[in-house]
Amino acid sequence: MNLQKLLESGANKLVQNNIKTPKLDAELLLSNVLKKTREQMLIDLNSIATTKTINEFNTLIELRKRNKPVAQIIGYKFFWKSKFYINDNVLIPRPETELIVQKAINEIPKNLSMKILDVGTGSGCIIISILKERPLCMGTALDISKKSIKVAKTNAEMHQIKNNLKFLNIDIDKYIPNNYDLIVSNPPYISVSDLLCLEVDVKRYEPKLALLGGNSGLDKVFKLIDKSSKLLKLNGKLIFEIGHGQKKQVVKYLKVKKFYINSINKDYAGIDRCIVSTKI
Repeated sequence: MNLQKLLESGANKLVQNNIKTPKLDAELLLSNVLKKTREQMLIDLNSIATTKTINEFNTLIELRKRNKPVAQIIGYKFFWKSKFYINDNVLIPRPETELIVQKAINEIPKNLSMKILDVGTGSGCIIISILKERPLCMGTALDISKKSIKVAKTNAEMHQIKNNLKFLNIDIDKYIPNNYDLIVSNPPYISVSDLLCLEVDVKRYEPKLALLGGNSGLDKVFKLIDKSSKLLKLNGKLIFEIGHGQKKQVVKYLKVKKFYINSINKDYAGIDRCIVSTKI
């Protein structure tokens, strides 16, 4: 069997199990087995697959058939301009979260050193991406999950971001140091009821700790805003992600806590997703 036939076989199995992107998923899984980029694999589809390749590929297809996310199966996800190690202890980085990185970079002049705090760092993809673009800055990454911190540290080492980034296994409620120039965060903002409506991939396999924001979905968001008002310097920036339909309530709370709204940015689906605000 050549690679083309093997791919078709895998994709057909995924179709039968209602996987939304069967062809792409099969390609990503097979390229992982072959230890090649997807592009390298696709120009060599007439090659004969070894028995070992066929068995390994079919094992991964079985995992995907059960809705296990591709990123968790292969152990990495591309985000911003880099590849990040992930496992089932951290949220899989999403394209819409790149908005936080983009907006943060826009706020930091290349020749300036700023103090940045990342709240709920997860895989570390946000703060590491920012520090790679702005290496003069100093970062601190918080997470209440020890397992998440371990993943983030692995990514920091992989991207050689160690000297200007420290990790703390702590809740923001218990964090005292202040005078940050910038705080970034992708806080949990899914309500308990909305969790039931999420895709199987997400609700079955991704950590609830990184998803659930209480009954309303806004508990952790409001906590972030409240604590950021104490941790930021005057005129410091808070840049964070929100969920669908949360803009009105979040903006109202930001104003109560003396934040100026610089911008509200839509994601690729046209949903209000990233807020840039200033402590005043």
